[in-house]
Amino acid sequence: MSLPTSSKVIIVGGGIVGCSTAYHLAKIGHEVLLLEKASLNSGSTWHAAGLVGQLRSNANITQLLGHSINLYDQLEAETGLATGWKMNGGLRLACNNERWTEVKRQATTARSFGLEMQLLTPKEAQDLWPLMDISDVVGAAFLPTDGQASPSDITQALARGARTSGAKIIENCVVTEIITENGNLVGVKTKLGSISCEKLVLCCGQWTRDFAATVGVNVPLVSVEHQYMITEEFGVPSDLPTLRDPDRLTYYKEEVGGLVWGGYEPNGIPWAIEGIPEPFDFQLLESRYDHFEQLMELALPRVPKLSEVGVKQLLNGPESFTPDGNFILGEAPELKNIYIGAGFNAYGIAAGGGAGMALAEWVANGAPPFDLWPVDIRRFGRPHHDTNWVRSRTLEAYGKHYTMAWPSEEHTSGRPCRRSPLYDTLKSSGAVFGEKLGWERANWFADTGEEPRDIYTFGLPNWHSAVAREHKAAREAAVLFDQTSFAKYILTGPDAEQALQWIASNRVDKPVGSIIYTQMLNDNGGIECDLTCVRTKFNEYYITTGTGYATHDFNWINGNIPSQLNAQLIDVTSSNAVLSLFGPNARDILQVLTVNDVSDNGHPFGSARQISIAGCLVLAMRITYVGELGWELHFPVEYAQTVYNKLIEAGSPLGLRNAGYRAIETLRLEKGYRAWSSDVGPDHTPDEAGLGWAVKMKSNISFKGRDAIAKQRAEGIKKIMATFTTDSNVILSGRETIYRNGERCGWLSSAGFGHTIGKFIGMGYVRSDRYIDNDFVLSGDYELEVAMKRVRANVCLKPLYDPKLEKVKT
Repeated sequence: MSLPTSSKVIIVGGGIVGCSTAYHLAKIGHEVLLLEKASLNSGSTWHAAGLVGQLRSNANITQLLGHSINLYDQLEAETGLATGWKMNGGLRLACNNERWTEVKRQATTARSFGLEMQLLTPKEAQDLWPLMDISDVVGAAFLPTDGQASPSDITQALARGARTSGAKIIENCVVTEIITENGNLVGVKTKLGSISCEKLVLCCGQWTRDFAATVGVNVPLVSVEHQYMITEEFGVPSDLPTLRDPDRLTYYKEEVGGLVWGGYEPNGIPWAIEGIPEPFDFQLLESRYDHFEQLMELALPRVPKLSEVGVKQLLNGPESFTPDGNFILGEAPELKNIYIGAGFNAYGIAAGGGAGMALAEWVANGAPPFDLWPVDIRRFGRPHHDTNWVRSRTLEAYGKHYTMAWPSEEHTSGRPCRRSPLYDTLKSSGAVFGEKLGWERANWFADTGEEPRDIYTFGLPNWHSAVAREHKAAREAAVLFDQTSFAKYILTGPDAEQALQWIASNRVDKPVGSIIYTQMLNDNGGIECDLTCVRTKFNEYYITTGTGYATHDFNWINGNIPSQLNAQLIDVTSSNAVLSLFGPNARDILQVLTVNDVSDNGHPFGSARQISIAGCLVLAMRITYVGELGWELHFPVEYAQTVYNKLIEAGSPLGLRNAGYRAIETLRLEKGYRAWSSDVGPDHTPDEAGLGWAVKMKSNISFKGRDAIAKQRAEGIKKIMATFTTDSNVILSGRETIYRNGERCGWLSSAGFGHTIGKFIGMGYVRSDRYIDNDFVLSGDYELEVAMKRVRANVCLKPLYDPKLEKVKT
């Protein structure tokens, strides 16, 4: 095929994800050209193991993987090419009681997301997989709709389907350069000539990071060697399910009457640290039998027959892995119209069909088909620009691929990275830190005699009593949180108000000193951002949002400033420290330290004032996320130690305690405060989330998403956020299934223990196929399924603690 001079969309990379994206773009009528530097399937697709599982901890990623299965089911009939797809089911073993708890919770998660995962006895599992020894097996889970595929065959079938729908595919065409002019994408240069395009999709696997970096786009992935063994044929039945044995770190599938098996060792080997050699298309790495021996020692007791059968090959092929084990999709925040589909962490075949669908819709419509935050490229931040940091964290994630997924587990690599000025002070006070986007954040504080470290469990964790102390202090005295890691921006310019009025769903035309809590909506009315704005000047707003959303929210706000308006967004995250003082004694503590009036009349709720503390001008924001009287105090980082010391000195006689993020979580659940990415997000509107009061529909002001909200208010809503408690001592941790009158109607989006009310609390949407209202929610009888057992639950739509805001507004 001759090289065209232009194409609306160019895809670089002819592996399964690139071909799937081309297939789906062509299906919806887009002009698309796929360029592959060698042959289709080169890179890592051709040597992938080909296991296809669906269940993930997020409903939408599970849905995306389900799309892969639906596609693979019909692809051979559509294209006439064999795909090797078999829906032979997938087994997962549990070999100790805690793993069995995890598996039962996974089975409940599956049910929440619409999959029926069956729990089996060891003997039932062996009946399905007779090659294994079950002497140490406690139980197993079976997902009948999982399966396996031939990666090369599926990719060729997708390519044929793409061509049939009009896509052009050119192999042996090396793309050497991304062409930009004045910061805008123009096209690409190849060894065969240049091609202009409107949008560019990089599906280059482990080559993506270096290639994208040539135009300033950061794609945090690195290559890791991954080995699996292919045995000789020994009569393995073709319908054998895939098997995952996480306690032994291994997986298995049938292939040509033998087995393909491998695993995820704790000491993964990075590859191409100095860059990927060229050419590297269908090459493999040298087999490392000595390194694979650790997996062999774990596998032989499970499948004794492996000690007797011949080995065809120990295949060692590098694959791209990411710091959190999730793949990377979406438009690059650094350069408009460049999209990424890469970093598939050895489950690119399982994700390929769905990822291609999602990426195609993202390219075509400028937005994903549903909330894909767990894989969105904007989840990354500053530390992810350092490849050494990324490699360290990625190797940890690789080694945890099959280890227990403990609730609240923290990573340990690459730490500490970003630190508040108070890090050492808090550490000496017993702080046990977690990490988010590189920031060290105090999760809880150990008292004398308590070991300052997390001990993970599916039961009550070792920090439960410590968080209870901090929670009690917040409700009865006062607490101090170091929230310096907040992402902070300044929106400034003559048109700042007009720009923010368009982007924010709440009114921002408020007097200087006003605090505006607002969502920012997409065109479907979904919540893209959930944040706080302070009008600090007539033409300036100070915006704060969650630590993990720094890249995403900056990109959303900056990208939605109308082009004709003069307003600029500046990231000032590293400039300001934040100390949050909350509790009934907060005013008494603060008043000791400042000459400014912090009474309710002098500094009412929802307002921000400059006050002075120990020579420092502090932006004191009277707002709360824990449901108590209090202030967020924002000030230059160089004053952090001084302001902190003064607060502790004044507050100690009044019961002030240091407190951490886990207490914030328990406190906010009692108040029913929503958290973005778990309780609210692009798939949820303010009315569905119970936040409709913060939308300026009573005004005539135009804003992004207004038409969708108006339409929804005319038609009604089909899901409503509610809060649940149980009288049982069962532990809620999120994703438990909600039943209304015996029918599945949703799942918990977040959960934890409310130390004031003395119960576990869960929040989640009650969903229906028809329009519903609050009466519908409150009239039902509810149960929650926890680890496959149902317990009765109580539902409410008001905060469990202080529903009239008397504690906050006094």
